[in-house]
Amino acid sequence: MNKKSLTERDICTKFITPAVKDAGWDVLSQIREQVYFTRGRIIVRGRLVTRGKAKFADHIPPAHAARA
Repeated sequence: MNKKSLTERDICTKFITPAVKDAGWDVLSQIREQVYFTRGRIIVRGRLVTRGKAKFADHIPPAHAARA
């Protein structure tokens, strides 16, 4: 199997998720997949306020995802 030909999602499915399971994590209750875990940095310029790019994770414990 040529890992360079796999997509990021394929690598998560074939390698990362099984490793998380083998480490003793319950994937259904302890892990969230494909999650934005911040809303983005707040940028203020004079009276203009906007948000930067939100941070994204392939796997994250649900407690961290709930804080966003």
